[in-house]
Amino acid sequence: MKRVIMQGNEAIARGAWEAGVKVAAAYPGTPSSEILRNIAEKYPEIYAEWSVNEMVAVQVAGGASLAGVRAMASMKHVGMNVASDAFMTLSYTGVKGGLVIVIADDPYSHSSQNEQDSRHWARFGKAPMLEPSDSQECKDFTKLAFEISEEFDTPVLLRSETRVSHCDSLVELGERIEPNRKIGLDRKEASKYNMIPIYVRQRRLVVEERMKKLEEFANSFKYNIMEINDTRYGIISSGVSYLYAKEVFPEWSFLKLGMVWPLPKKMINEFFKKVKKVAIVEELDPFLETEIRAMGHRIWHGKDVIPAVYELSPEIVERAFKGKRYKTPKTRMDTSSLPKRPPNLCAGCSHRPLFYVLKKLGLFVFGDIGCYALASNPPLEAIHVTICMGAGVGMAHGAMKALGKEGLGKSCAVLGDSTFLHAGLPPLMDIPYNKGNSTTIVLDNMITAMTGQQEHPGSGYTARLEPTIAVNYDEIGKALGVKSIRHVYPYNLKETMEIIKEEVNKDEPSLIICKDSPCILLRRAKPLERFKYPAYRVNEEKCRGCKACLEINCPPISFIREEGVTKDGHKRKGRAFINRDQCVGCSVCEQVCKFEAIEPVVN
Repeated sequence: MKRVIMQGNEAIARGAWEAGVKVAAAYPGTPSSEILRNIAEKYPEIYAEWSVNEMVAVQVAGGASLAGVRAMASMKHVGMNVASDAFMTLSYTGVKGGLVIVIADDPYSHSSQNEQDSRHWARFGKAPMLEPSDSQECKDFTKLAFEISEEFDTPVLLRSETRVSHCDSLVELGERIEPNRKIGLDRKEASKYNMIPIYVRQRRLVVEERMKKLEEFANSFKYNIMEINDTRYGIISSGVSYLYAKEVFPEWSFLKLGMVWPLPKKMINEFFKKVKKVAIVEELDPFLETEIRAMGHRIWHGKDVIPAVYELSPEIVERAFKGKRYKTPKTRMDTSSLPKRPPNLCAGCSHRPLFYVLKKLGLFVFGDIGCYALASNPPLEAIHVTICMGAGVGMAHGAMKALGKEGLGKSCAVLGDSTFLHAGLPPLMDIPYNKGNSTTIVLDNMITAMTGQQEHPGSGYTARLEPTIAVNYDEIGKALGVKSIRHVYPYNLKETMEIIKEEVNKDEPSLIICKDSPCILLRRAKPLERFKYPAYRVNEEKCRGCKACLEINCPPISFIREEGVTKDGHKRKGRAFINRDQCVGCSVCEQVCKFEAIEPVVN
């Protein structure tokens, strides 16, 4: 068999293809985004779509399963919050074709608003969960998940996390095998799939019986592996945590759980009989520890030494068991000798001028999840609340209702185009219906930017880059009852400021859409062609060193500390400098400068 190096997410996509999957749906979110992208780019046998949100992705996959084919939905951990309504009941209905839901957790919140432990969904939803530790297992476990799904008539959860999803390791490839079964819809199965109360009660008993069978299966599951070495010390672990512990204590005994729910209780009991001291090594919550303690076992060490926050590492595991209690670091590495470089919006990003204007207007901004969340950092500091996708719109409305326009002061909600379609429509609908008067700003950059340039229903392209319809945000706003709908070109600071000022002062709901401002990295939209000049420079004879241009926090702009005198005799202690290699010519800095010291580069 051929062996290649694959990223974990790439291996999950490969596993879906080898398993004969026919339908794959997802909503992009780091660290899960590459799963659907790889399917769309490499495997034409699988229908692949970027769904409008995670709930829709699970609905699409669930419908395909009901039709008899194997289907998969993938998302990041917070996406499962959105998808959970469908998942919880699909656990009752069961499946026809195998149904797998991939959840990629994000310990340390590299790109997330919280640190959820998705293992709880398996217990809550009464469904099995597999947890791979490397790319080979990502592929193998994906294939096994479909087999388990069909054997036990259940959706199966596959839990990855940042280090597993984005690791690279060897994978042995296999062939695609499509299941040989009858496909199609069956009208005679209403009692199985139609979850009205009378049928729910019947299926509830089926679910409980299924969990008993799955627990027996877990005891013989070949990827629940017991390694007996030094019987004085043993560790129960799973996923990447197992690799960390194994690297540090290779001579100890291990119980590696490939299936983390339901637990293989017989194997666990046997491990405790063979090993004197047993510790639990797991990231985030004490999920395994809690369940194993509930079985009546005495744990040598668990979360008393292993931190319950952030990622683990071999170093953390080693310190924990060698008596040096781990202390949460302020940084992930020693950066004392490096200049501080916080995350920043790209040079020329259309979000920068918009948030510069919002700050100058003194607005309280209810934000959202996306690139624009970086506007909460200094010097912009223009986002004051970020909770979850779409929440800013509803929260702005709620705050306005609580305090009134005068009591709350000037405020607005902001969200991106993909987020608007994902979760912004219901709260926007709520505002005119309930006689609200808050302002919503949609930052339309024509793509799902932060997670890696994925398409959405407003971009005009499918997951396979096939041209399709693009929804009209103006018409959506009108249909939801918003009468005041305005467009702004955010690179025009004066006009943007005037329009926003007008709209936030109105006693009615308003919708402002940033137009003609695609993501600066979206080459298809050719954003640079919208700018008049290729770059800007600082006229040293005019620059007074006032640092006003630094307030927009654009990467090409820096400050040189040196004393000097301007052409008109003004003494200064420094001057601005623009790196032409980074500048894209958006002109925002030119508009900010009061002394006309920033000039276009003509040639």
